[in-house]
Formats: sequence, C-alpha cells, structure tokens
Amino acid sequence: MLDYLVVGLGLAGISICEVLEKEGKSFRVITDESQQASQVAGGLYNPVILKRFTMAWKAKQQLLGAKPFYKGLEEKLGVTLDHELPVLRKFASIEEQNLWFEAADRPDLDYFLSTKILPNKNPVIDAPHGFGEVKYTGRIDTGALVRSYKNYLKNSDSLMEESFDFDELSVSQESISYKSITAKKIVFACGYGLKQNPYFGYLPLNGTKGELLIIHAPDYKEENVIKSSVFTIPMKNDKYLVGATYKWKDKTNEPTEESKNELLEKLMTFLTCDFEVVDHVAGIRPTVADRRPLVGRHPEHENLYVLNGFGSRGVLIGPYASKQLFDYIEKQSELDPEMDIQRFTKKYYSN
Repeated sequence: MLDYLVVGLGLAGISICEVLEKEGKSFRVITDESQQASQVAGGLYNPVILKRFTMAWKAKQQLLGAKPFYKGLEEKLGVTLDHELPVLRKFASIEEQNLWFEAADRPDLDYFLSTKILPNKNPVIDAPHGFGEVKYTGRIDTGALVRSYKNYLKNSDSLMEESFDFDELSVSQESISYKSITAKKIVFACGYGLKQNPYFGYLPLNGTKGELLIIHAPDYKEENVIKSSVFTIPMKNDKYLVGATYKWKDKTNEPTEESKNELLEKLMTFLTCDFEVVDHVAGIRPTVADRRPLVGRHPEHENLYVLNGFGSRGVLIGPYASKQLFDYIEKQSELDPEMDIQRFTKKYYSN
C-alpha cells in the first residue's frame, strides 16, 4: 500500500511530491495534459501587488521558504529554474512616484521597495517618470520545472500519464483504491480540473484565463522585468515574455486574437522598438473569489485532501501550502484558517 496518491503535476502537485519525498512517504502521481496553467505561467515571484502598492498575502513568509525549495529542485533535477531579476515598476506620473514613497514607508513593504527612483536608460522604453525597483524578485522557469519533474518521476516509475477516472476510485474508511493502486490518502492537486471533481466540486474555484505572448525583440536589450500595463520578462536570445490577460468567462486553453491584440496594444504604450510575436499561449489559473488557496480535508472522507486555488501566485504559495497540508495530515498541525477549506463547509452541506 502506498502512503499517497497525488492527482496533478503542476506547481501544487510538484510541491506536495517534494514534501512527501523528503518526509519518506511513498507516492505515485497521475497526470494528463488537460491543465496548462503551470506550464505556460510567467513564473514571476514578486511579493508586491504593483497595481496598488500592497503586499501579497503572506508573501514575505512564502518567499523565505520558496527560495531554498527551488534551489533544492535545481540541484536534484540538474536544471536552472530560478532566474533572479529585479522588477521595475514604470511610473505613469509624479503622483505615482509619491504613492510609491508612501508605500515604501509601510512595514514589510519597506523591505522590498527601493526608495530610489531609477531614471530610464533604455532608449526604446517610453518612461519619462522613471521606475521604482522591487527587490528580491525573479522568475521560476515553470515549463522547465514541470518537464524535468515529470521525467524524474518517470525514471522512478512513480508517474501514470492518463486522465483520472472517478469511476475507478473507491473510497473506504481506511484507504482509497484506484485501479490497481491502493493508498492511505489521496491529494487532488489538479488546478482548474477540480471543477469536475465529484468530491471537491462544491468549492468555489472560479478559474481565470491568462494569455502570454513571447516576442523576439533584438533592440530591446532589457535585463530587468518591466511592469507597466503589462509586464515584460527577459528570456534567452532576445526573447521576452509579455503578459498577462485576465478573462473570467472563457475556460478554454486556446489563445485568442482578442487577448493577443489587448497585450500588443498595452505593450506598445511603452515599447517603441520593432519586435516579432513568436508564440502565444494560454492557461486557466485556479482562482478563488476570496483570493486564498483551497487546502484541507474533505468534510466527510478522512483520506481525501485538496491542494488548489493558487491563482497567479503559485510559485510562492506552492511550497508554503504543501508543507502546511503535510503537517496538518501527518502531525495534526492546524492549517492556516485563511486557506483551510473548512471555510466552505456550509456550502458543501447545502449542495
């Protein structure tokens, strides 16, 4: 009998697998290609919400745990994942500069926001009011992470590449059975696919479609992340990620011309050099109305768990939430009440 069966291999699935392995627990993973959010994500880790100059939820605490987490994965998988990059917020006005200085005086934010206004030195960026710098930021190459981790699990015969069939799942008081597998517990870490889950489908997972462009811009020559109405993230060979959109009605993984045009229009408000669009990708972020993750135990089944709802901040939330879930299951620790799915128990019983 296995200790755990994990369903899903995005940032949530990888995070819980890492905890399980370090704690000496046996597990297998079932995944398919239906959920693309982690693979096509920008992967930016930035503790500050730059639209409002506020701290993201528990971001400093999460960042302190995420950095060694990804360093350990780099050593284990033999790939480079963590690209440390300053984030430069383009100011639209003197008023925005003043708001930045006010924010930089607040507790926690003062750790991340530089109080020095950086003048624009890039001739192909229109930024007469300069930039504010966010420190201790960067990008995790989530596509490389998912691909490398999948190969790692294949080599240890711990991966089943197939769509999960709930008709094959049997839940008893002591264990769960799925086809030929018996495990003590199952963790659903399947992103927006949770909407089709008969056990956790009651949870208010909204799903927000995000689209990104990859452009080739040889004259851009920018080594920082630039955040204006869209962000640009430097990659290799004069390529840059440009994103992202937020759409609430379309729940497909197909890129759209509408979002492409939206991104291009916003990009050209500050980028003045020529560029070519070389790729266009989309995925559904697992978002929740109260902007908190969905983590915890099923209201009636003691061996069914969920790890989900990371939204656009999965790079930071994943290591934090997975450790919390493991300690909750194995050490009877209390979950952070803000992400515990017990907050929706009434919704379960009213369905």
